[in-house]
Parts: sequence; C-alpha cells; structure tokens
Amino acid sequence: MSGEQSLDIDYSILSATEKSLLATLASLSDKLDTMSLAQHQRLNPMLDNVLDWRKRGEKYANNNVVLFPSTVVIGDVQIGSNCWIGPHCVLDGSGGLTIGKGCTLASGTIIYTHDTSKNTVSGGKAPYEHAPTTIGDYSFIATNSTVLMGTTIGSHCVVGAGTLVNKDVADYTIVAGTPAKVIGRVVIKDDQVEYEYC
Repeated sequence: MSGEQSLDIDYSILSATEKSLLATLASLSDKLDTMSLAQHQRLNPMLDNVLDWRKRGEKYANNNVVLFPSTVVIGDVQIGSNCWIGPHCVLDGSGGLTIGKGCTLASGTIIYTHDTSKNTVSGGKAPYEHAPTTIGDYSFIATNSTVLMGTTIGSHCVVGAGTLVNKDVADYTIVAGTPAKVIGRVVIKDDQVEYEYC
C-alpha cells in the first residue's frame, strides 16, 4: 500500500559470507522451532531454544533451577533449589536478592532491589537507594508482576498477574492489584491446596 513503511530488512550491505550465515541461522531457527513445538508445544525466542535453561540455572543454584536465557540477572542474586524462572524476567540483586526454594516466577516478573527515582528527580543530587528483597519458599509470582526493593514475600504465597508488590506479604497469603492488596489465603491440608478468597 502506498505510504506504508516496509517491514522488510535490506540485507544489501551484508557480504556473501554474512548472507550465508544469516540463511544458516534462519534454517537453524526454523528447525529449533519445529523441535520445540513437537516436544513442548511452544515456540520460543531463538535464544531460549539455543541455550540450555537448566545449565544457565546451575550458575545460581546447583539443584534443578530453570533460568531462561532472556532473563536478566544483575548483582547478588541467590536462588534456592527447584525454582522455575520464566522468560523475560529481571532479577535485580544490586541490593541483594534472595529467592527461596521451589518458587515460580512467571514470564515478565521484575524484582527490584534498588530505586533511582529520587536521584532522577533531584537532578542527580540524591543517591541511589538499595535494600534487600526476599521471596520465601514455594511462592508463585504470576506474569508481569513487579516486586519493589526492600519487600519480603513470605513462603507459600501467590502473587496475581500484573501485581505491584510494594510492601511485605505474610506467609500463605494471596495478593493482587496495583498496589498489592490481600485477596485471600493459601490453605494446605494433607498435600491438598485450596485458595480461600476474602
């Protein structure tokens, strides 16, 4: 259509060798997509298909940690065993971050241990702030949630999708919203889990 910008990339500046490498990478990406779809019923970004999620997790814990290649890890981050950290998360350990065992951080979860807002609004006069953030054992943080610096999320908690956690969350608590509000409790009896909502 006239007036629309083309989404095609002009590869004319590439050498013949670079074009060949690009074609090889495109072919590899297609094969990895086919394999991932067949084995896991999912299509991943190429990087997540190329690099081993568990091997990357071994850098932070030695016992069954899945850490997607698209997740950014900064500073002092301690991750307990048997955690699953999904794609496109940010784990900011610049102020110290501890994640307990058996946790799930769904895709897009961001956990902060620093804040630069006062530095910005003061024109660089106020210092950056740092405070440790802690996630207890066996807690679930849903997609696109943000946990601010200095907060503690207890054990056996559920944080709803898109939640902003800006204060501590007690053990066995369900929170959701922006800012996070208590909406229920996690009840575990004889290995059965129930959510009791307020």
